[in-house]
Amino acid sequence: MTSLFKKLLDRILANAIRQGRFRVIWPDGSENLYGDDKNPAAGIKIMSAATLRRLVLNPGLAMGEGYMDESIIPLDGTIHDVLALLLDNLARHPMPILNWNERISRFLRPISQANNARRARRNVAHHYDLNGRLYSLFLDRDRQYSCAYFARGDETLEEAQAAKKRHIAAKLLLNRPGLTVLDIGCGWGGMALTLARDFGARVTGITLSEEQLAEARARAAAAGLDERVKFELMDYRDMNQTFDRIVSVGMFEHVGIPNFRSFFDTIGRCLKPDGVALLHSIGRFAGPGATNRWISKYIFPGGYSPALSEALAPLEKSGLISTDIEILRLHYAQTIAHWRSRFAANRHTIAALYDERFCRMFEFYLSGSELSFRLSDHMNFQIQIAHNHAAVPLTRDYILEKERQIALPRAAE
Repeated sequence: MTSLFKKLLDRILANAIRQGRFRVIWPDGSENLYGDDKNPAAGIKIMSAATLRRLVLNPGLAMGEGYMDESIIPLDGTIHDVLALLLDNLARHPMPILNWNERISRFLRPISQANNARRARRNVAHHYDLNGRLYSLFLDRDRQYSCAYFARGDETLEEAQAAKKRHIAAKLLLNRPGLTVLDIGCGWGGMALTLARDFGARVTGITLSEEQLAEARARAAAAGLDERVKFELMDYRDMNQTFDRIVSVGMFEHVGIPNFRSFFDTIGRCLKPDGVALLHSIGRFAGPGATNRWISKYIFPGGYSPALSEALAPLEKSGLISTDIEILRLHYAQTIAHWRSRFAANRHTIAALYDERFCRMFEFYLSGSELSFRLSDHMNFQIQIAHNHAAVPLTRDYILEKERQIALPRAAE
């Protein structure tokens, strides 16, 4: 059977790898080269027959597990180099087995993404209730765990995350102090604290992560903003208050397609008639898809990054209207490149917090995520939402004007 799986994977790689040089050392010690024998170069050593079998049957899961367990060893570079070469080629010459696995995953989406309140809380805890120090070692100082905004392209991570918050604040039209804001999926509180401190808003942030809740409350108290900002452990479906503004950044990916209508119904119920909401989410250029099996199992259970078409249909049915849509293309690739660099610089400290297997898991996650934005079909979208199409100005000029006004006081400090 081992020789059969070797022949199958050899044929798959021969058809898929056309550019660059990819080297494979098989469990029996033999070696094959694929591609055009030009740079870039990368390769893997497959340590066992069991790993070889899993690579053929479910490569989307087996590659990550193999790297975590050291049954797949990168050659001629790092795991990032391996994934970059593979994904660049697969974008042009897809593996049939990957397409088949995606069809199965899409068929199972109603089950895997059935994120009721209990499951949603368990899924969030899986990733966001990790040791809080971990995130301080690779995120920016404000712990923004979402796509930054690179207006020029050469910003530092701190500058780009501050720009992201300005960009979103401008779209929220926070034109007077005292506006009430609901932050759905508030993370460690950075957005909520910024809106309260810089715009005089009164913010309610909700999260399902106990780790994030404790940190957000501590940050609000330390900043003297705990009278203007409150954080609650709450599912978005349980919110019954109304707000002038609603923002949700990097949370929609955890909602699940079966719950999209419920999510937009919540916005419709909680947003005042003249209010404005802003949804910031990862999305897909290529239409509906499925979450990679490895990501679902190890990083974001129940998670899914939707195509814009999948988000707009339930939005339209909710009675809300989209007043502005913006696509951010390579911004997240640049963001994650910063995260990868910081993670690598602090790898020994992170290994002491967890272990080497955890570090390899996170390296695979960060590299795969960056490359999905750089080489595959992932992007970010921002949808501005309202009940009334007169709630926002007629043109988009106000967004840039407001961003410049916000940035001027900071530049003078």
